[in-house]
Amino acid sequence: MNKYKYVGLVVLTTFIMGIAFPVGKIGMDYAPPFFLMGLRYVLAGGLLALIAARKPQPRGMKQWGRAAVIGLFQSAGVMGCVYYSMRWVTSSESAIITFMNPLLVIVLGTLFTGASYRRRQWLGVLAGFIGVVLTFGLHFEFRPGLLICFAGAVCFAAATLLIKRWGAAFDMTVLAAYQMAAGGIALLLLSTMTERPHFEMTVTSVAVLVWLVVICSIVQFTVWFYLLQSGDPAKTSSFLFLAPLFGVLTSWLLLGENIRWYVGLGGAWIAFGIFLVNWEVRSTSRILPQRPAK
Repeated sequence: MNKYKYVGLVVLTTFIMGIAFPVGKIGMDYAPPFFLMGLRYVLAGGLLALIAARKPQPRGMKQWGRAAVIGLFQSAGVMGCVYYSMRWVTSSESAIITFMNPLLVIVLGTLFTGASYRRRQWLGVLAGFIGVVLTFGLHFEFRPGLLICFAGAVCFAAATLLIKRWGAAFDMTVLAAYQMAAGGIALLLLSTMTERPHFEMTVTSVAVLVWLVVICSIVQFTVWFYLLQSGDPAKTSSFLFLAPLFGVLTSWLLLGENIRWYVGLGGAWIAFGIFLVNWEVRSTSRILPQRPAK
């Protein structure tokens, strides 16, 4: 891929990821989090499935099952945790913790795929986790919202590795559609068990839902999955430090959030850790063993 195209797509998708945090928090004034995210992904997945109807569809139960598993991690796991966490934390804090995903890709990739990395990269992982502790608060007040954010980051890293392993067998638009639909259905089912599902119809709420469906789901996932399939997921994920930056800036602009100094310091440590993880990666280092998709 042309490097200018690559950089442009990375900046676009990370900006969309970042602005989704304050926009989603605005939407929670009109609907509970699981129900709002369920609506978002069912609508987005359905629309994208129609757009991709003429593209190669999943073959057999195994491929359908893999698309559903990715959806449970990427859509239901990540975004369910992110938006539920914002009952306790700011959208800025949620963005910073969620996008420590590149560090967790290294950890999970080592544990489950046998990838190897330089000492500098492990120092980056350590720096990132120091940043997480700082973001939680200097007095180690482990608020539930931040722990839920961390669970979302783990889901994000798992989804990144699964997309790299299984994604080659899918058309990326088709995979984006069906994983969103699967995640959305799971979130709607969760909403019926844990919330009182409702959606207050106003101009603002409809505008938020349309933005989340079209821009933050269809455009974001299509571009992100394309980038993951086209290159090393660790390298691509390294640019995710831009997403919390955009999340913090847009939260300040749209919500007027004040960023506590230790949250900003923690975010800086996480960004530094991501830089170390992805600085001069060895050409022999791989995130996943090269195995044909089954």
